[in-house]
Amino acid sequence: MQTPNAPWLKAYGSVPHTLTYPDCSMHDLVSAAAEKYPDNTALDFFGVKTTYRALMREIDGCARALMALGVGEGERVTICMPNMPQAVVMFYAVNKIGAVANMVHPLSAEEELVFYLNISGSRIALTMDRFYPKFEHILPKTNLKTLILTGAEDGLRGLKKIGYALTQLGKEKKLKTGGLILRWSDFIARGRAFTGQALRPRTGGDEATVLYSGGTSGKTKGISLSNLNFNALALQTAAAGDCITPGHIMLAVLPLFHGFGLGVCIHTTLTQGCTALLVPQFSVDSFIELLRKHRPHYIAGVPTLFEAILRSEKSKTLDFSRLEGIFSGGDTLPVELKRRMDAFLKERGASVQIREGYGLTECVTASCLTPKDFHKEGSIGIPYPDTYYKIVKPGTQETVPYGETGEICLTGPTLMRGYLGEPEETAQALQAHADGRVWLHTGDLGFMDEDGFVYFRQRIKRVIVSSGYTIYPSHIENAFLLHPAVSSCCVIGVPDDYKMQKPKAFVVLKEGVAPSDETKKELFRHIEKHVARYARPYDIEFRDALPKTLVGKIAYTVLEKEEAERRRA
Repeated sequence: MQTPNAPWLKAYGSVPHTLTYPDCSMHDLVSAAAEKYPDNTALDFFGVKTTYRALMREIDGCARALMALGVGEGERVTICMPNMPQAVVMFYAVNKIGAVANMVHPLSAEEELVFYLNISGSRIALTMDRFYPKFEHILPKTNLKTLILTGAEDGLRGLKKIGYALTQLGKEKKLKTGGLILRWSDFIARGRAFTGQALRPRTGGDEATVLYSGGTSGKTKGISLSNLNFNALALQTAAAGDCITPGHIMLAVLPLFHGFGLGVCIHTTLTQGCTALLVPQFSVDSFIELLRKHRPHYIAGVPTLFEAILRSEKSKTLDFSRLEGIFSGGDTLPVELKRRMDAFLKERGASVQIREGYGLTECVTASCLTPKDFHKEGSIGIPYPDTYYKIVKPGTQETVPYGETGEICLTGPTLMRGYLGEPEETAQALQAHADGRVWLHTGDLGFMDEDGFVYFRQRIKRVIVSSGYTIYPSHIENAFLLHPAVSSCCVIGVPDDYKMQKPKAFVVLKEGVAPSDETKKELFRHIEKHVARYARPYDIEFRDALPKTLVGKIAYTVLEKEEAERRRA
């Protein structure tokens, strides 16, 4: 198992913070909420409600099942799931026994799954039946010993479960279990036979979760995060949000494998005695129906989600009068979209504005947020309590004056432990400054005004942000170059009214390969195996050659300019 090289941890731990955080696991913090609010609804999944008391019982049963499988302390267990009760239960059960949750996008391509499983050293994984074919293809390339399969029915009870089963008759292929494959119900049953202790005390500094991101340089990396990182985030978010009431509902549409979804929609919600209304798959119509039926008190989403609400005719009759907090992150919120959304909310009874935040997976998620009742147009808000920002001259640690653009740096208790197996990348992102603190160099440009409001300008690194997902062109380009017909390739982000951006590929074929429709189809089939669905190019354009800079690099900015001119024509 690979462990991040994080030599700065000792120095960082010696610097006192303004606030004090419990030195415990994530499970411990949720358990404390369960003791305080045992009868509050913790999870709501298609109307099936789970109280905090019941949730803790389910987590304990899952923890026992993991112990029965021999999961060791510090071992990484992969959770490749959408927002379903089994995923939440597994996440906290893994944490309870001192193991580490390796959170993976279920729509990842096969080769991406191989990378995530191998860099984490996972030998146990949880996924849905529908994703089994991908795992089946890659098993020989991994160290998996147990693959736990589940379905929507495992998160339902009573008549809901019976009704779902009837709708699926003849639709789902039944998979044979045994050997490597273990069904969720059989997995939990093993736990009932385990008689030992299903709890390993852990500290705040212990590794708890691995999330994935392109990092500050654009290369896909595993990000090691601690119990403290998540617990501090939950307490900071509750304080900065200034609107949390136990028993109130958070619409959890953001995915569990994303820091925003896991850290805010799930962990913050559950540490505060609130309800996480789980949404496993987003569609505009079903989302609006959830808004209509449940009238949640809190909504967290990406700009694409809010654009979808505004565009839908079905949203016109929504009632937002009991909305207490609505938060945007994952991508820049256009000023014009904020204006339209704020007006839309006000017309439908809301007394709150949409609040933009900013953060990175390297600090779990949000670290900056627009205040509750005041905003400055174009600003991403002010830093979280106990989190500090400064703007430095790019490539240095030299602070620039207020109002001057530079690289955004931040420090606080949510900074990652480091990148898995990437000591040089870790040292580049986490730098000890003269003040004795370790600062995260974000790779983003922005400035701060004299009132402490932060403004995001652009990314230093080359990225595409589509529907809130960060896409790294180099990852897609490298996948294209694995195909024997491709000589060179460049991927750019094309503006899109709904997704904000979408990737497009420009490909130069090797000599003797014809740029035909069949060749394009073959390349799309190839990309499906290497690139997650959300990151796949919507189009491939064949070129005889790609524009180059004076030093011979592909001039992607020229392609971006050409595409912009084409759109204007």
